[in-house]
Amino acid sequence: MPGPLTGGDRDLLLRLLRLPTAGPLETGPDGPPGRLREAQDAYAEHAAAIGMRVVRHAAASAADVERGPVPAVVRTAMRRHGFLEDQPSLVLRLGPDDLAHGRTVMFNVHLDTVAGVQPVTFDGERFTGRGAIDAKGPAVALLAGIRAARARRPALGRDVGVLVQAVAGEEGGAMGVFGTRPLVQAGHTGRLNVFCEPTAGRFLARSTASMTARVVVDGADAIDDRPGEGHNASVLLGHLAQWLGLALDPYAAQAAVCVAGMRTGTLHNRVYGSGSLLLNLAYSSLDAGRRLERELEASLHDGLDDFAAGFGDTLLFARTAADAHAITRLEWLKRGLPVLDDRDAWGHALLRAAGIPPWPPDEPAFTCDAIWMSQVPRACTVVLGPGDLAARNAHADGEFARADELAEFADAVARLLTAFTDDTTPTP
Repeated sequence: MPGPLTGGDRDLLLRLLRLPTAGPLETGPDGPPGRLREAQDAYAEHAAAIGMRVVRHAAASAADVERGPVPAVVRTAMRRHGFLEDQPSLVLRLGPDDLAHGRTVMFNVHLDTVAGVQPVTFDGERFTGRGAIDAKGPAVALLAGIRAARARRPALGRDVGVLVQAVAGEEGGAMGVFGTRPLVQAGHTGRLNVFCEPTAGRFLARSTASMTARVVVDGADAIDDRPGEGHNASVLLGHLAQWLGLALDPYAAQAAVCVAGMRTGTLHNRVYGSGSLLLNLAYSSLDAGRRLERELEASLHDGLDDFAAGFGDTLLFARTAADAHAITRLEWLKRGLPVLDDRDAWGHALLRAAGIPPWPPDEPAFTCDAIWMSQVPRACTVVLGPGDLAARNAHADGEFARADELAEFADAVARLLTAFTDDTTPTP
């Protein structure tokens, strides 16, 4: 059985949970300032006791972010002064700088959280608070596992190196473009790369990506006394939401299809001519993503045709029907992101030898920053962590992590690092 976290580990986790680290994409431009840098400093101080040192603690530059696709939400936020500067990422290293890539393990964990204040408690069995399972609890357990592995194998930190990326920009739709991606592009990676997200202790070698579409209606308003003289975005978008939901439903067996927020207005005595509908579409391969794009574009066209035919003879919506195609457009807020589909036989065998089971092949994967490792050569990349996002109320009220599952994750990290240190397979 794994040993418990130490008192110092518990103190660190409670301190991290009490520090608000939600980024401005979560809290909004007028939200309270986050204390992510302070949390990373505390994390680095704790890691120093096991021999880890800081090799980078800085925010990404605008040029770093532009080296790849950028979600619209990030591009808009970057216009605000200080947006990037307030969200640094931390890189820690155990071992000499000149250790070969093939003798290095990288762990990635995010210390930013979703918005929302949660009571912070520890009752001896479970930690509660925002980030307890996603992912401050796993971050602390990770350090405990590295410490245990060092005690088992003195070569760890001498002949074998460990990198820890403690990043910003995982939440809020940032998709890692100013946190993880710049660190990967800068070469802070290893032969084995582990992204610490809740997987119930199983290693997941896949990570989906997602794209976000916005259907925009830009028509003319009308007063409630003459409702037929304007364009009714509410009725048009409502029709399209149902149409697209049915059209995209067959794809839900392979990926998450989310018909999401719709906005026109709030008053009862006005016809709103403008509005928007959001859709978030996950995909497990680039081909699947491109098919989803084409299907959405074609289905939107068909839905507009259906609206025009069905509402053309009505008193209230004839103008909207006649102009439906002209006043409606499709915008992509996010697309073109890579996916992870790791098939490194050596790495998967090493994980199994360390007693870590694989994620079931028929269980859907999810999206995380591991996607940015998809094109890094000579690297095995998996997602591994304690607990379950839904069962532990991640992103919801009452988020918690059990102390025993954090200890189990620490033990899994120690076993994995021990197996990696002992492995003599030539590096490809």
